[in-house]
Amino acid sequence: MFSPDSMASRRTRFLNRLYARLSQRRKSLTGFVSQPEPRTIGSFARGRQLVAGNLLFAGYLVESKESGLWEVKAPNAAFDAERHGFAWLDDLAAVGDFAAREKAQKWLWGWIKVHGDGRGPGWTPELAGRRLIRWINHALFLLRGMEPAQSDAFFLSLAQQTWFLSKRWPAATPGLPRFEALTGLIYSGLALEGSEELADPAVRALALDCQTQIDEQGGLPTRNPEELLEVFTLLTWASAALHEAGRGSPPEHSAAIARITPTLRTLRHADGGLARFHGGGRGLEGRLDHALAASPVKPLHSEGLAMGYARLSAHRTSVVIDASPPPSGTASFNAHASTLAFELTSGRRPLIVNCGSGETFGVDWRRAGRATPSHSTLCLDGYSSARLADPIKGTAYEALVDAPKHVPIEMSEAPDGIRFQGGHDGYAAVFGLTHARTLELTLDGRGMVGEDMLLALEDDAKRKFNKAMDATVLAGIGFDIRLHLHPDVDAAVDLGGAAVSMALKSGEIWVFRHDGQFKLSLEPSVYLEKNRLKPRATKQIVLSGRAMEYATRIRWSLSKAQDTAVAIRDLNRDEPEFD
Repeated sequence: MFSPDSMASRRTRFLNRLYARLSQRRKSLTGFVSQPEPRTIGSFARGRQLVAGNLLFAGYLVESKESGLWEVKAPNAAFDAERHGFAWLDDLAAVGDFAAREKAQKWLWGWIKVHGDGRGPGWTPELAGRRLIRWINHALFLLRGMEPAQSDAFFLSLAQQTWFLSKRWPAATPGLPRFEALTGLIYSGLALEGSEELADPAVRALALDCQTQIDEQGGLPTRNPEELLEVFTLLTWASAALHEAGRGSPPEHSAAIARITPTLRTLRHADGGLARFHGGGRGLEGRLDHALAASPVKPLHSEGLAMGYARLSAHRTSVVIDASPPPSGTASFNAHASTLAFELTSGRRPLIVNCGSGETFGVDWRRAGRATPSHSTLCLDGYSSARLADPIKGTAYEALVDAPKHVPIEMSEAPDGIRFQGGHDGYAAVFGLTHARTLELTLDGRGMVGEDMLLALEDDAKRKFNKAMDATVLAGIGFDIRLHLHPDVDAAVDLGGAAVSMALKSGEIWVFRHDGQFKLSLEPSVYLEKNRLKPRATKQIVLSGRAMEYATRIRWSLSKAQDTAVAIRDLNRDEPEFD
């Protein structure tokens, strides 16, 4: 969060190094209280790549076919964090053959040799917690065939890292890093002989964080769906470890799991992936379904908003809408200007998406991914609905400023579906305009009608709009409604530029239409995924026009090909205006 030169950061790093060195005084443990069972899920494909020596961490690919993992020079801090966190053990364990185990053993005991004495960037609370969970989860996989001296080194390192974590977990940033640190301490404290007393403070601290960090909607301050999944997974792991130890979870811990479960179900698309908002991706394959299956909470969706998101769903079509202001304060450093943006998935195929997080592709991609034009919503005159702050000395990331402050929403039943209505004032300060959006999904899930309005409602807003109009010499204020398509969608403009047809790999054909008063085009776009080396090329539907009056209305529809007649009818139907 802070720059390398900040005093708080320097003090934190100093104390981490100090306690890492002091951990070397700890004596070894004799073994586990009980045989640990792996709960983490890895990727077989990524595991095979690791066995082949292809290291893909934080968007960087480094080939290391002969040398060990720790001899490789890290291209950036994120690469270092991923390898020191040992989540790659999940991938090697997913392969599970002799070559994968040999690679895992070589890299793990290589870490003990190079960094086990308290040196290196891996000695932070969150990375230590993440690492301990993996070491314990895959202990049987790792220890098979090892000599007694190697086993002793393994358990000695576990004891040292557990003690370090017991001293340094309060230094972890509240949120996912703190949850990782506390869960790792609970995990190791309960699993390792003679360490249970170290777990007790972590159990109490985790219960407190469940109260303060998980809100009533079952969400996090960052509003990052993938981060919420990671926190939920950690909480279920900690709960399982406590129950297996015969202790049970504190009420606050269980209540947090109960709040998060329906929220994740709301954020889950029809294809099983998460909605991609505020820096989050779709989640690791199978992680969401596995985590929800492990939850004792009944399979229900949240009523109303879930972590600030609204959901429309019918049959096998799901729509997730960002229906709240972006995160504020320190939680905004990875936030996106995506208010009223939506994603739509049909069956197992995503159709409308957001570009996603560009953090692993560098600073420029990161800034681009956070801007409003990278989301499926209306963008006014090239502006974002929430601007990035100017670079601030002492911060590694930029916060969002001038974000929407008022985002009224309403969910209601429509004559033949379910309706979402929302608005935000992100453009009011500059242009005097409020963006209002209505989305109506049919009961059969085969079509959606959308309406975007730009409104100058109050006298002050009208004066700002008039001033903006004067600046354009009364040429109007330009706007674009952007709908970004998934890379697997094959799209083409047809019918003389009046519609866009979209073919999914499932064989479905969807059609986008509008009321004919605006310019329709199909333009290049990108799909940003964390585990790829570069952005994937895709396309976006762009509906452009100019706001000339105090009220501008744009009607459009998405429908399966056989339902285009219904879509045309809906476009011509009088609907209640946004209130």
